[in-house]
Amino acid sequence: MSNERTPLMTSGVCGLAVTACGGKSDGTPESGSGTPTVDPRKLNTFFGVMVPTVLSMFSIVLFLRTGFVVGHAGLLQGLLMVIVAYTIISLTILSICAISTNGAIQGGGAYYMISRSLGPEFGGSIGLMFFLAKVCACGEYVLGLVEAILDIFGSDPDSSVSQGVRVLPQGYWYGVLYSSVVLLLCLLVCLVGAKIYSRTSFVILILVTVSLLSIFISSVAVKPRDFLITHKGSGNETLRYNASYTGFSVTTLRNNLGSAYSLDYSTNSVMSFSTVFAVMFTCCTGIMAGANMSGDLKTPSISIPKGTIVAVFYTFAVYVLIFLLVGATCDRTLLIQDYGFLQRISIWSPLVTVGIYCAALSAAMCSMIGASRILHALALDQLFGLPLAPATITSSSGNPWVAVLYTWGLAQCVVFAGQLNAVASLVTVFYLLAYAAVDLACLALEWASAPNFRPTFQLFSWHTCLLGIMSCLVMMFVINPMYSSGSIVLLLLLLLFLHYKSPTSSWGYISQALIFHQVRKYLLMLDVRKDHVKFWRPQILLMVANPRSSCQLILFINQLKKGGLYVLGHVQLGDLDSLPSDPVQQQYNFWLRLVDKLGVKAFVDLTLSLSVRQGTQHLLRITGLGGMKPNTLILGFYDSCTPEDFFLQDSAFCDASMELGSEGEYNFGVDLPSLQAHFPPVRHVESPRWLSPEEYVGIISDAIKMNKNVCVGRYFFQLEGEDKDSKVDGSERTIDVWPLNLLQPGSRDYEDVCSLFLLQMACVLNMSNKWRHARMRIFLNVETESSDQGWVVNEETFRELLRKLRIRASIKIVPWDSVVQHHLQPEEEEAKQALSEDFLSAVNSMLMEHSSQAAVRFLYLPRPSPQRSQNRQYLAQVEAVTNSLGPTLLIHGVTPVTSTDL
Repeated sequence: MSNERTPLMTSGVCGLAVTACGGKSDGTPESGSGTPTVDPRKLNTFFGVMVPTVLSMFSIVLFLRTGFVVGHAGLLQGLLMVIVAYTIISLTILSICAISTNGAIQGGGAYYMISRSLGPEFGGSIGLMFFLAKVCACGEYVLGLVEAILDIFGSDPDSSVSQGVRVLPQGYWYGVLYSSVVLLLCLLVCLVGAKIYSRTSFVILILVTVSLLSIFISSVAVKPRDFLITHKGSGNETLRYNASYTGFSVTTLRNNLGSAYSLDYSTNSVMSFSTVFAVMFTCCTGIMAGANMSGDLKTPSISIPKGTIVAVFYTFAVYVLIFLLVGATCDRTLLIQDYGFLQRISIWSPLVTVGIYCAALSAAMCSMIGASRILHALALDQLFGLPLAPATITSSSGNPWVAVLYTWGLAQCVVFAGQLNAVASLVTVFYLLAYAAVDLACLALEWASAPNFRPTFQLFSWHTCLLGIMSCLVMMFVINPMYSSGSIVLLLLLLLFLHYKSPTSSWGYISQALIFHQVRKYLLMLDVRKDHVKFWRPQILLMVANPRSSCQLILFINQLKKGGLYVLGHVQLGDLDSLPSDPVQQQYNFWLRLVDKLGVKAFVDLTLSLSVRQGTQHLLRITGLGGMKPNTLILGFYDSCTPEDFFLQDSAFCDASMELGSEGEYNFGVDLPSLQAHFPPVRHVESPRWLSPEEYVGIISDAIKMNKNVCVGRYFFQLEGEDKDSKVDGSERTIDVWPLNLLQPGSRDYEDVCSLFLLQMACVLNMSNKWRHARMRIFLNVETESSDQGWVVNEETFRELLRKLRIRASIKIVPWDSVVQHHLQPEEEEAKQALSEDFLSAVNSMLMEHSSQAAVRFLYLPRPSPQRSQNRQYLAQVEAVTNSLGPTLLIHGVTPVTSTDL
């Protein structure tokens, strides 16, 4: 298999098929300059996964929104939120661990896992959604950092913290300005490279840990205090609140147990369980921080599970302790009205301030780095074509600096929201959707039962995956139904876009594994013993000698399948004993490519045999599985007319430029010149035939003996409008049906099995897309000069039959007394097939007179004589009857196919 970072072979909506402009991802050994560089995979479990995950999960919630959650939701609901949030992410982590331990992980983190598990469509759409989630999270963390900065340095004298150097003016546009400056700082760090962040992240974690310890120490060391908190109201009035820090108090704990949702002073909106949970859940959006650094990890399959699980346990314990601490020491007013209350109650407030700044800044940089890595991976895979092409460019050290610029530009748009709480719901919904996608990827791999899905991490099952998906989707709609609906609609639009663009990759498709798994089950359930004539449908094996001269017939038969099995069969002459390898296996791609170009819904079955007749027998016996086996054999006609080369007529086959510009098409290694060269030129009139007339008629006899219906198509190279781009609806077409055996005038049975089968096939054609508006005419041949006038009764009987069969057609009465008079009545049994040339010519003239303008004709195909010596005579008779007639299908049915019962 090609390298897992092999770009998609695309062509399509976005325009150009873009090559990697700047080299490969962090997981590849080449940079954008094309010069070899040092392998960037240097990070271990602690520094590459644990540290960034812990810092991302602490972020701004730990220091700036803990009181907000406990104050509004109460301690009990707050702890419930933590448990629910960590339950959701724990289920997702099990899926992450399973996928990440099932193979080598390259750069791109969660996107890489999803795309390589679910294929390009799901991978690209969910990867872009996850990128947007990281971008929004980056903007959210920056807004939280600016909020903390203004608490200390804001010029508002009524700010919640009394100490500080108050030099920064406040207001919406000032907040946007400060956020832009912070974002610019993050951009500069990320442009230098992730290594600076990874080197400083451990120092940041130490500072955050020290800040946490100071909070725990302060809860014991600091004595109770009272505070006056002021905020600006909706007008110019000033709102004042008396708040208290009580220290550990049973009364305070009891008062904080229940919920008390009220007005949020930053957004001036009343809080609820969903809005508070949305803010709280942002602390859980960092579980992918380690996975997103997969391109920088030495052993991602080991580091990602181990580091993520340890980080989650650690942060869960810290959050529970912090919730208990603030719920037992601070009254509700302090928790609700002051986001930065931890600085007020700290034994040394600058220590907490440093912790807030470090946690928020590191989370913002981690999100920017992670988002840029996802975007870089998307660009390398060429899923979205030209718009993301520049994001493939990397520096000499492998840093995707253009992807960083993309991320910075979008994050700059997010900060215009102005308040952290305003974007929290959107961030949470995006992340929940991404987590649901990871669970879906793992669930699909588990349900597909692929032998190669054997992760070393075993603590998961399809139950945990399904529960993870359901919990993510439920919480999405609990948090914000509008955002959830919008994100799902955006995801579906991206899916449709990528499906229309039809990118093809070497990653493998989970859909193929799932389809295989389910189809096998359904085939076993499809019991041939339960077949019923009411549900009969044609299952066709069309034998094709050379597609160049058979494409119109292939396209026409595609309209006859009516949802049934359709197989293109071909016999390669040869003896496997004298060949070094099987030549048939090398031809499948060419035939499948032909099927793609024609746009027919057909399978391909090829065989190697010493004769065409023997090979056709093989295909009739072995093609299909269980209840899906051919019941109808279709052959092209055996005559001496010069075949037309369809490849020279259809622009899809003869115009090489179409190959480059065709949308959503990938050739699987078979380009148009190769396809043209593979199939030999059409046969000339003088060319020797591989198939003798006796052998051809023998194939028809064999099929009838094997209880298969037989159809023979002639002159279909004259039929137009069957290709996939044709807009023909049949309104100008006529289907003519001649249900009587014209070569046996003595037979007047219009209701035998063969005649009914012929009517059924004509009706099936009339129900197809390109023939649904065609007019169907049924011709009844009668001898009007005969003394027996029973034909009048037969006509009424036949009309009643059509009514019962629900076949809409006009009936044409054709007197053929002048034709029948040429029919010889031989006395000897062995001379039954001896029909005069005058009779055959008269039959042909009658058909030409009444059906010359028809688009296609359905005729009764007589059963061949069991005597091999009469095969040439049989073939000559059929050829004479259909001479110069136009597209004609001769049919011999052997199975009942019609039903008048409900």
